[in-house]
Amino acid sequence: MNSNSVTKNFLYNATYQLLLIILPLITTPYISRVLGSGGMGTYTYTYTIANYFMLAAMLGVKNYGNRSTAAVRDSRQLLSRTFWEIYGLQFLCSAVVLAFYLIYILAFVRENRLIALIQGIYVLSGLLDISWLFFGVEQFRITVTRNIVIRLINLACIFLLVKDRGDLWIYTLIMTLGIALSQGYLWLYIRRIVDWYRPKLRDLRRHVLPELILFVPIIAVSLYTMMDKVMLGAMSTMNQVGFYEGASKILNIPLGVITALGTVMLPRMSNLAAKRKVRESGKYIYNSMIFAMFLASGMMFGIAGIAEDFVPLFLGEEYSSCVNLIRVMAPTVPFIAWANVIRTQYLIPNHEDRSYIISVVLGALVNLTVNALLIPHMQALGAVVGTVCAEGSVCISQTIMVRKKLKIVHYLRNTGMYLVFGAVMYLMIRAVHSLDIGTAVGLITEILAGGCVYVLLSGSYFLLTNREAVGRLRKKITRE
Repeated sequence: MNSNSVTKNFLYNATYQLLLIILPLITTPYISRVLGSGGMGTYTYTYTIANYFMLAAMLGVKNYGNRSTAAVRDSRQLLSRTFWEIYGLQFLCSAVVLAFYLIYILAFVRENRLIALIQGIYVLSGLLDISWLFFGVEQFRITVTRNIVIRLINLACIFLLVKDRGDLWIYTLIMTLGIALSQGYLWLYIRRIVDWYRPKLRDLRRHVLPELILFVPIIAVSLYTMMDKVMLGAMSTMNQVGFYEGASKILNIPLGVITALGTVMLPRMSNLAAKRKVRESGKYIYNSMIFAMFLASGMMFGIAGIAEDFVPLFLGEEYSSCVNLIRVMAPTVPFIAWANVIRTQYLIPNHEDRSYIISVVLGALVNLTVNALLIPHMQALGAVVGTVCAEGSVCISQTIMVRKKLKIVHYLRNTGMYLVFGAVMYLMIRAVHSLDIGTAVGLITEILAGGCVYVLLSGSYFLLTNREAVGRLRKKITRE
């Protein structure tokens, strides 16, 4: 597969991520007002606990299965055997974990038991999830298409059926059924990619250790991306969980585009690593780093700049506390973007699992420590500080560990200016805000003014520093 397929796959994923940006812009203002911060907090808290069971069910299969199928995708026989062996282990783990989740609900859940029970459908979906196979063979169109259709159905159901705070169970049912249907849909296409192979128990065993190795960083990552909500729920109130979730939702909306880049590049880089094409891999990593940091710098300063006007319109006046939370949490965007490129395009494809594990375990320890110290006194803000410290430590530690293998100084030199341009954009947004035009009109003006400044500065810088690339592109366009 050539670079055109990478572009096509990225566009497929970027289209889906764009939908993920648009849909929350439609649903979150409605849901945050209908369910309130307490309802949002309850949903987030029960979903987070269910998600931990889901992680246990899936072990490290998403990254491991993606990498393993990408390495053998040129042979249908090897691909079929690899898939069924990995899925056989996934099925067994999911069945056991689902049983433990039901025991957990019956034995330990007293409040919101119905909501927790409905979240069990999400845990059940682990039995059906084979998206890693389609990512491994770079069949992104199928996964994107099914996700778009189901998301749109979810959207319609939310507006039709969720009317007041008593409908929290309906909202939970809509969300969990959507996930389960989206996983089950992929089975309709399985015969296009693999043939049936009946794995033996000893065949499953050889995948246990590699999956467990990649399961460690997944659990560690979850400790600083989800444990905040569990700790907030246990040490504070559901309203504080709702405020934290509101701030996280706003910052996670644009991060989807960066996630799409990592999703597309992981199988491609795994295949190149298996073929030892080091030079081609290096070119992809450099281009990805430039693109990721261009997006991340704009997102960080842009969201921080418009937060004061955006939060009341998007979430409602009840969530005014989210403004400061968003501004403090904003630095996680470039941290996540930088680390995402290193993780999905170098560490995982090249089986540098030890470095990956060390970095995320460090992040988890930092997060848990900061949370334990700050949440009792600062509540949601304490959890936000913990998240920033965790993401920063992961980013820095991964960078240090690959400094001799990747051109880190080169990356920094060519991406640092985007942070400067982002700061200029932030000042422009705040200048427009000071004119006091009005919330809605002012917000649109801030976005347009800030966006134009950032794109103009970044575009000019790119043209000046990448003349060779621009020249090659011009020649290509001229020939066509």
